Amino acid sequence: MSLETMRPNPTWDAASYGDAVDTLAAHDDELVYKIWGGDWCKDCRALLPDLGAALEAAGIPSERIEEYALDEDKQGPGVEEYDVEFIPTVVVETDDGEEITRFVEEEPVPPAVWLADQIDAALETA
Repeated sequence: MSLETMRPNPTWDAASYGDAVDTLAAHDDELVYKIWGGDWCKDCRALLPDLGAALEAAGIPSERIEEYALDEDKQGPGVEEYDVEFIPTVVVETDDGEEITRFVEEEPVPPAVWLADQIDAALETA
């Protein structure tokens, strides 16, 4: 992995996030997770270990998770192409590159819950 902050949080409790894990798992072979962050970034250090644990709990294959480590100027691969301004940014795409949802820096719920809710809404898999 290119981001240390994506190492799954060993204390994360998958059972407490069962719905999110189930939604992520239901699409384990059809979505790609593109994650921009920096190990130096406090928001990334706070949010990404739990996302890493959620993706692991959902059985998302490593080839469907793309990590992009950015420098302290938030520069790195794909920044311009994906209009990444704040980190962490997580873009979820279909295999043909259609963006399903995007988590940017902070939302009122953890990234795994946010993404699962958005995936459910976009793909109508309630």
